[in-house]
Amino acid sequence: LQARSRRTARDRRRQRPVHREGGVTAAELLAKARGCVRVSEGLYSSDAGTPARIPVCGVDGAVFWKADMDIDCDGRPSPRCNRNTDPWFQPATSFLQSDGRYLRSESLPFIVVPVASRVWDYRVHGIKGGSVAAVVYKDRVQYAVVGDTGPQNIIGEASYATAEALGIRPDPRKGGTASGVTYILFEDSRVTPIEDHGAAVELGEELARKWV
Repeated sequence: LQARSRRTARDRRRQRPVHREGGVTAAELLAKARGCVRVSEGLYSSDAGTPARIPVCGVDGAVFWKADMDIDCDGRPSPRCNRNTDPWFQPATSFLQSDGRYLRSESLPFIVVPVASRVWDYRVHGIKGGSVAAVVYKDRVQYAVVGDTGPQNIIGEASYATAEALGIRPDPRKGGTASGVTYILFEDSRVTPIEDHGAAVELGEELARKWV
């Protein structure tokens, strides 16, 4: 599935993530993701040096996991995401905007998937750059896209903008949350262009409603 934007560049620049998007509630999504049919070969850690206990689950055309949230501030430098604010800053993301530039984590809600490995290969499930995700934290739902890849044995990371919209402290040094985040990715979905958050919300709401 693809959502192609008809919005102008000005409209896209004006878009800002908000903490409540669409009509599907956090409770509805969490109820659907209550059990786990494991689709990953192995388990993931939430952080380096912690036990691997997190599976990737799948049901009815979506994969999901329940983890912490680390803050991804990588991509194009911005006032809140740069080498001075983030000691682990990298000026690149695995997936690019339609104009060939890296994503801007301060303004674009996106999530990070572990790089494909024997533990789990996201590509097998039709997940790619621009695939749509619903990220749930407490009573909030934030739609996002797959925008970056991370370590092959760690899971649970999203952009500065995603965290901020969910009410999670987005500081790359001391922010994030230790638990309570559910990441739901819809298989074979894609937003074009990847940077159009409005299109991600529109398609995400449609897929979430069908899923629950």
